[in-house]
Amino acid sequence: MKAVHFGAGNIGRGFVGLLLHQAGYELVFADVADDLISQLAAADSYDVHEVGENPTVRTVDNFRALNSGTQEANVVAEIATADVVTTAVGPHILKFVAPVIAKGIAARPAGMAPLQVMACENAINATGILQDEVAAQWDTAAGELESAAVFANTAVDRIVPNQEPGKGLDVTVETFYEWVIDRTPFGGNAPVIPGATFVDNLEPYIERKLFTVNTGHASAAYFGFEAGLGKISEAMADQDVAADVRAVLDETKELLIHKHGFNREEQEAYVEKILGRFTNPHLPDTVNRVGRAPLRKLSRHERFIGPAAELAERGIVPEALLGAIAAALRFNDPADAEATELAQIVASSTAAEATERVTGLTAGHPLFDAVAALVEEAKAEIKA
Repeated sequence: MKAVHFGAGNIGRGFVGLLLHQAGYELVFADVADDLISQLAAADSYDVHEVGENPTVRTVDNFRALNSGTQEANVVAEIATADVVTTAVGPHILKFVAPVIAKGIAARPAGMAPLQVMACENAINATGILQDEVAAQWDTAAGELESAAVFANTAVDRIVPNQEPGKGLDVTVETFYEWVIDRTPFGGNAPVIPGATFVDNLEPYIERKLFTVNTGHASAAYFGFEAGLGKISEAMADQDVAADVRAVLDETKELLIHKHGFNREEQEAYVEKILGRFTNPHLPDTVNRVGRAPLRKLSRHERFIGPAAELAERGIVPEALLGAIAAALRFNDPADAEATELAQIVASSTAAEATERVTGLTAGHPLFDAVAALVEEAKAEIKA
């Protein structure tokens, strides 16, 4: 079996690539980072260091590496004979890898089983996004895309922090991980990946992860930044920050229970597990890294506005989430381009204009006025 994986970064090597290797796939990494690809091409193996409960070291071998920018023809040839294609490139990069994936699918010999495509990104419906991009590039002379490839959405979860310098290709990750895959597109022929969980309805798992792990992680970052703390683990060791994060996840927990029917005790256990992960002192994650890109994190269907809007629509005032939104609006790391842009938007627009532009909420939505008030406060602080 062979898998072509786009994105040879820390998540690609330390999570998706590791699980595919453990499932018995020959791995072909594709990336445009030339130095990284050169290192991988010259290496026989690398180690994944799992830290936390029951730490261990896992070795990954039987892989090759190609530059998808300068060696496109080679990547197309690999996809043409692959069983699986996965990505971990970031949602905004999917449109750039779609053309080579489309060419690879079109080059598959007649009679081959459909290529199984899964985008393992930190976004809702990422594979659907990739499928749309591939379809836009598809040459109809190659036949029907639907008969040549199967696209399945996934929900992925593993904390992979920035790596300490000098570690080479080795990756440090937490011991916990979750890779949930929608089995329904495969029609009974789902890939065999022992580390993955296949479900018939993916949406509850996607939202549970997004509104618990991502919402909680970003909340810890923004509350921790305001408290002058450097690491996520340090932020969660602060009683006030920990209490604020817990309050946020209590609100999202109630939404998830009522919307998707999760068992209350199981969801509470899930929240406790997630909070415990944030306190892992072996993960050197900083509040600046986790808090970066606040414009994306404050967008309409993301980790803050998404659950807060749904709670408001149900007649519930999401006070803790509003506190996290306020902290995100005040995130002023000058090294982060989105933080700088966010401050410029807030400073140069009316509160209503900035609210609509940043969050995608429109006037009349039950959450709009509360968020606009927070934007007005942030605007006053910037001017001060």
